Amino acid sequence: MAEAERIIGMPGTPDAARAEQERPGDDAAPQERSGAEAAQTPADGPGTDEPDAPAERPRGKRRIAVLFAVAGFAYALDLISKMIVVAKLEHHEPIEVIGDWLRFEAIRNAGAAFGFGEAFTVIFTVIAAAVIVVIARLARKLYSLPWAIALGLLLGGALGNLTDRIFRSPGVFEGAVVDFIAPKHFAVFNLADSAIVCGGILIVLLSFKGLDPDGTVHKD
Repeated sequence: MAEAERIIGMPGTPDAARAEQERPGDDAAPQERSGAEAAQTPADGPGTDEPDAPAERPRGKRRIAVLFAVAGFAYALDLISKMIVVAKLEHHEPIEVIGDWLRFEAIRNAGAAFGFGEAFTVIFTVIAAAVIVVIARLARKLYSLPWAIALGLLLGGALGNLTDRIFRSPGVFEGAVVDFIAPKHFAVFNLADSAIVCGGILIVLLSFKGLDPDGTVHKD
C-alpha cells in the first residue's frame, strides 16, 4: 500500500507544491503593491508642499548667480576692450569697420554715456556708485531670470565706467571714460554704455509686461 500510495501520490506532489508556492506569491503581490502604494502616498499627499518650500531659496540664489555672472562678463568684456583700445588705438588713426558708417576711434570722455554732461563728472561717478548699491540690495529679493539678466547688464556697465572714473586721469572720481565705438552721425560710446542701455531697455519691457524682480506678475 505504501508503495502504491507513493506511486499514486507522486504526480500530485508537484501540483501541490506549486499550489503552495503560488498562494504565498498571490498573497505577497497585494502586500507588495500596497507597500509600494503606501510609499507613494506621502509623495502624492499634502505633505509635498513642505519639501518644496525650501527650494525657493536655492532658486533665488541661482538668479543671483546669473546676475553676477552677466555683470562679470559685461565688466570683463568692457575692461579688456578698453585696455586694447588704449594700447593699440589711442594716438593712432581711427579704424574703419564699415566704411564711414562705423569706425573705432579712441576718445576720452569726461561726461556721461555718449559724451553728455562733461561738466558733471563727479556727479555721474556718484550716480554710478549709487546704482551699484541699489542693484546689490535688490538682488536679495531677486527671483526672476529676465530681471537677473537686465540687472546684471546694468551692474556690469556701471562697474566698467566707474572703474574709469576712479583709476584714469585726470584724478580719482574725475577720470575720463574710454570710448571707441563711433557710428556715423552719433556719439562715441563703449561696451559699458551698450550694456547699460540694453539692461535699461530690458527693464522697461519687463515693467510693461508686469513682471516684478521677485518673479510675481501683476496687471494694471
